[in-house]
Amino acid sequence: MQALTVSELAIYPVKSLGGIALQQMQFDRFGPVCDRRYIVVDNDARFVTQREYAQMSLVRLTLNGYLIEFSAPSMSIFTLDTQRAVTDARKTVTVWRDRVTACDMGEEIAAWLSSYLGIAVRLFYMPDDSVRHVDPTYGNSGDRVSFADGFPVLLIGAASLREFNCTLPEPIGSERFRPNIVVAGAEPYAEDQWRRIRIGTLEFDVVKPCSRCVIPSIDPLTGKKQPIVAQTLARLRRRGDAVYFGQNLVHRGIGTIAIGAPVTVLE
Repeated sequence: MQALTVSELAIYPVKSLGGIALQQMQFDRFGPVCDRRYIVVDNDARFVTQREYAQMSLVRLTLNGYLIEFSAPSMSIFTLDTQRAVTDARKTVTVWRDRVTACDMGEEIAAWLSSYLGIAVRLFYMPDDSVRHVDPTYGNSGDRVSFADGFPVLLIGAASLREFNCTLPEPIGSERFRPNIVVAGAEPYAEDQWRRIRIGTLEFDVVKPCSRCVIPSIDPLTGKKQPIVAQTLARLRRRGDAVYFGQNLVHRGIGTIAIGAPVTVLE
């Protein structure tokens, strides 16, 4: 049996904007450090995503300490100093059915994002003392999550993606599914059967298959939708009323994992 290892790691600092590939990933109480700690909201303080505005996929981010650099087509590069921008001005924002206390990141980044998207939006940050709970149906009472859809960590299998790509006219990359962790060495869709794993020294509960929306069908290089991706997912990966690809995880501890780290299936 081939050894299982981590082949890719990524975070997505702003929900629904571009991801950042990593060699090492640190975990805190929220999940991967800096993953989805920021969110774009509309005038009703409700979250905005690629589901409604596919061009969000074209916004690229670069992290340099406390600085986040935003770039997008036909826009000048904007650098956000997160230490200077964050204030004590807090507001309740809505992500799915959760209402979360967050900090407004200021007028300049709001103007930049609004200009790019063509609607009035603002950027908010989830501070350390803000608490959003994982659904207790799948996690423990103290489990927390950032502005991710519902769980701290998303994992897919490299072999699962390869097999799925065999059914498409043109292959797509792992970034379409926006995973934090990609595991190599397993059989296609083996992760569907996992219940608990260890990566390096850090353990994770595999709590729920990840249901999929239109986002994997959006090409992050063009911002255009490719319906064949969603159609193929629906044909091959429908289970009941939902379409699934990848697994949601809850981390059990604080630590660091890295590319090449061994993955052990515990259950």
